[in-house]
Amino acid sequence: FDSILQQTSATMKLPIIASLLASAAAFAPASHSIASSRPASQLAVAIDTSDIKNGLTVEIDGEPWKVLNFSIMKQARGAAKTTIKFKNLKKGNTLENTYRSGEKFETAMIEKKPAQYTYPDENDNLFFMDMETFEETMVESKVVEDVEKWIDEGMEVNLVYFKGEVIEVVVPQTMSYTIAETEPGIKGNTAQGVTKPAILSCGATITVPGYLSEGEAIKVDTNKGEFLSRDNE
Repeated sequence: FDSILQQTSATMKLPIIASLLASAAAFAPASHSIASSRPASQLAVAIDTSDIKNGLTVEIDGEPWKVLNFSIMKQARGAAKTTIKFKNLKKGNTLENTYRSGEKFETAMIEKKPAQYTYPDENDNLFFMDMETFEETMVESKVVEDVEKWIDEGMEVNLVYFKGEVIEVVVPQTMSYTIAETEPGIKGNTAQGVTKPAILSCGATITVPGYLSEGEAIKVDTNKGEFLSRDNE
């Protein structure tokens, strides 16, 4: 009879213990959920010299440096060396260093947001409207000096943020512009191989074929500053 009472008591305690364990688990800190919910785009990535490419932005001493160009020098003895030219996207200065093969870097935690160019102010700063929130962002003239000549009214670009600050404005590589000013077009066979300067609607000057005339729309490679074709769209 005593054995039956002990078994009955143990059976009654099991639901109570399970309930207490469930309550404790509900109040336990879920530390793993913070890491899993963090966007991957916000995490820096460790790389080495073999991962370097033009246009890559790395963080050095807390600042963003963009790779302008690089070269690899192979040696008869020992590991190869990589010479990299960087541009500081906050200060504008450039730096060239040589690194041993396999040296480590950390990619900069940057964020790109689409925006539309609206207008400049009296200090040559440019204003852009966020395409999602419609809020305006002022970008200092020193940030856009490399690409300002390609920015046309109403153009959509990407604003690159680093720690909440715009450090770069990226324009589309292929853009359509109107020829605002150039010499009269040359017709016939005499136009073959002839080129001339042309001022575009954005203000940039490029070399175009001699047969083109003012008012025509053309496609341009903004990275190279070169004429691609007529824009027939």
